Amino acid sequence: MSYLPCVEIEPQKPATHAIIWLHGLGADGNDFAPLVPHLTPPVAVRFVFPHAPQIPVTINGGMRMPAWYDILSMSLGREVDEQQLRDSAAAVQQLIEREIERGIPAENILLAGFSQGGAVAYEAALTYPKRLRGLLALSTYLATHQSITPHAANNDIPILVQHGSQDPVVPEALGQHAYQWLKQQGYNAEYQSFAMQHQVCGEQVQAINTWLQKVLA
Repeated sequence: MSYLPCVEIEPQKPATHAIIWLHGLGADGNDFAPLVPHLTPPVAVRFVFPHAPQIPVTINGGMRMPAWYDILSMSLGREVDEQQLRDSAAAVQQLIEREIERGIPAENILLAGFSQGGAVAYEAALTYPKRLRGLLALSTYLATHQSITPHAANNDIPILVQHGSQDPVVPEALGQHAYQWLKQQGYNAEYQSFAMQHQVCGEQVQAINTWLQKVLA
């Protein structure tokens, strides 16, 4: 089987847990790797940062770039190619299966995603048929909230939603909408807002680290 190419960072001891972390539009798997030294999980974590395929992106004039799916319009509701999004989610689920084959059980695997990668992480985690450890959704939106078919296996996993209050790319209203949808569906979600734009800030990284220590303990 061919998997998404990935940047992988191994722990000093044999990995017992894994975090699969998806980048945003136009970036690649190297984007969030620099955060790893700032995170101190209480267990041995393998960090897996996949690279999205190069595809034409409509909102950028059809230019080819790393993208998990095509974005057709930047309206507040975000018109996206949902089939491409689901295909990307399936590719991420294959990476989960690979970690299981490497000896890490599903309940020790956590998904994270930023922006477009977060929309894929939502789809991949909530539809996966084995219980995962958690979901981290950064500056993102639930693009498939009207079409997603969640699996009961992950109806109670911890979910942390974080967003920038000054985000001009993915307005915070979209992050809040995803959070409210999760709460209405009974998910164990919490929401944090930071005074930043479409990015990651130091205070947020500390909050992520605190959450990981709790969820992975």
